[in-house]
Amino acid sequence: MQKTKGGALSNSVGRPSPLIVKNGNGTPANDGVPTLLVENLSFSYPDGHSALRDVSLQINEYEKVALVGPNGAGKSTLMLHLNGILSGEGQVEVAGMRVTRSNLPVIRAKVGLVFQNPDDQLFSPTVFEDVAFGPLHMGLPKGEVRDRVARALEQVGLSDYADRLSHHLSAGEKKRVAIATVLSMDPEILILDEPSAGLDPRARRALISQLREFPITMLVSTHDMRLVHELFPRMVIMDEGRIVADGATDALMDDAELLETHGLERG
Repeated sequence: MQKTKGGALSNSVGRPSPLIVKNGNGTPANDGVPTLLVENLSFSYPDGHSALRDVSLQINEYEKVALVGPNGAGKSTLMLHLNGILSGEGQVEVAGMRVTRSNLPVIRAKVGLVFQNPDDQLFSPTVFEDVAFGPLHMGLPKGEVRDRVARALEQVGLSDYADRLSHHLSAGEKKRVAIATVLSMDPEILILDEPSAGLDPRARRALISQLREFPITMLVSTHDMRLVHELFPRMVIMDEGRIVADGATDALMDDAELLETHGLERG
C-alpha cells in the first residue's frame, strides 16, 4: 500500500482506499477526547485459540462507531475486554482510566455493556428493580436511584413501564429496558452487542431512532449492515482477531472487494 498523488492511501489494485487503519496497528487521526483507548491488545483462550491479535482502537467522546465482521472475528472478545470481563496483553483505557482488576467496579460503571439477549440482564420482578439494580449497588441514596431510573426509562421511551413485569415485555421492550439498566449507571460509553437482533421492523425502527438521539459515545457490534449505514458515521471491520479496516462508513461500504474479502455485504 502506498500514497497516491493526492495523499490518500491506495490498495494493491491501485485505486484510492478509504482505509484509515490496517491490521489493528494505529488509530484514526482526530483531535477529540478519547473515551476509549485500546493499545496493542492480544488475547488467547485456554485452548490456545488466538482471538485478538495486536488490536489498537481509539473512540473519541460522542463518536458512534459500528464494529462489524464475520462470526469468530473477535468482536465479542474485544467487547468483553472493555469492562474487564476478560483481560489480555496490552492496554485498555476508559475515560483516561486504565482497566485493571483493582478498579473494575468503577470501570463497569463507566462502560455500559448491553448483551445480545436482554434476558441475560433482566432478572428482577419489575422493570424498576432491574433498572435500579446498578445504582443501588453503587451505594447511591434512594432518591438519586429513583431519579436515575426515571431518567433512564425516559431516555428509552418507557417512562410508564416502571411497575411492569420484565418477563412479560416484548423483545423490543426488553432490549430497551436492558439499555436503560446501563444508562442508569451514567456510563461514559455504551457498548451494544447485536441490538437489532430478533426485532420486528417497528421495534427495529424505534431502536434506531433512540440510539441516534442518545448523547453518548457508542460502540455497537452488529451484522445488521443496514443499521450500520443508517446510524454510524464510522465503521471498524474485524477479521481473524485483527482490525483490518477503520474509516468512514460510506467509504468502506463502497469498497465491494473489501466487504467480500471479509464476509460482509453492503447495507
